[in-house]
Amino acid sequence: MAAGGGAARRCWRSGAGLARTVRGVCGSGRATAALRAEELAERLRKSEEQQREAVPQSWSRSTGKIPKDPTQRWLRELTAMSQQMQQVHPNVLAKILKQRTLYQNEEIVVIDKPYGLPVHGGPGIKNCIADVLPILAKMLENMKAEPLHLCHRLDKETTGVMVLARSKEAAQKIRLLFKTRQVEKIYWAIVLGDPDPVEGVVEIPIVEKEVQSHQSHYKMTLAPRYRVRPEDGRVVKARGDRHAERAVTQYRRLAAASACSLLQLQPITGVKHQIRVHLAYGLGCPILGDHKYSHWSKLAPQKLPELTLRRLKLEQSKARHLPLHLHAHRLCLPLGQPLDFVCKLPLFFQKTLRKLELDIPKD
Repeated sequence: MAAGGGAARRCWRSGAGLARTVRGVCGSGRATAALRAEELAERLRKSEEQQREAVPQSWSRSTGKIPKDPTQRWLRELTAMSQQMQQVHPNVLAKILKQRTLYQNEEIVVIDKPYGLPVHGGPGIKNCIADVLPILAKMLENMKAEPLHLCHRLDKETTGVMVLARSKEAAQKIRLLFKTRQVEKIYWAIVLGDPDPVEGVVEIPIVEKEVQSHQSHYKMTLAPRYRVRPEDGRVVKARGDRHAERAVTQYRRLAAASACSLLQLQPITGVKHQIRVHLAYGLGCPILGDHKYSHWSKLAPQKLPELTLRRLKLEQSKARHLPLHLHAHRLCLPLGQPLDFVCKLPLFFQKTLRKLELDIPKD
């Protein structure tokens, strides 16, 4: 929540609440699209308690049975939530984002981005934040309101603080603040393993490369400036990649247990997938649920330590359902007076911390 101007911190509903909201909307079929978003939201609110323990319909359709294990149930619910958000009417999605508004003034709107919702459109994507910004602007202000504008982006699976601008001029000003590294961004992530050292800076350039395998695909990867010469072990300068971008990430361990760690991260630069790549390939500590960057040469579910599986009460065969545990926890925006926004961890993140016995630091 904005600390500037003495405003008290407030945080809105968690990812699990959103899952229940979306689940209720998707079951109503085509007729739902014709209803106004306000009417839908009221119906959803009334039916929420009845659906609190319900299993997503996609689970029942795909398996024909209800999972008995609570861990499998909530993991499957998160997986289904992302798919179901692609089926709701845009007005409903805008209403969900309105309910997750953390702060607004004449220049900006700050939201708590939910898990599984893409910022931009693309192949196979029906709903994204960018597409519903005109509707959200009207809901927050009036029918003549100018569409909101994106100022930065978060990955589809990343949750937390996201800033939108009310005008093109405000958007350009805020994008410049991001580009010139005047915006302080703090993330929290649960990672596999324990970083060594427990606090430091990763400064390794990043570049996108094609992975040659039976499933060819593209990934961001490290492009280090130096390498170890195998014949004598000397550190020598590596041939630079002209496409590589400078990338700097500060990190600090907050807690460690169950073969995992809770890290606080501050990306100084803003390269695509920077935090994920620096943690996985730079420190050897991939983010829990990051199936893309847990391997280099293949696309496969993340391999979890036995202790972690036991604490999560999860079988390795079900690890593919683990969500990415990366949260945009705090953002300080120097817009006139500094505005400090803090966003509460989503419910699934909190549950994982408890299961792994990772103590949340007191702010």
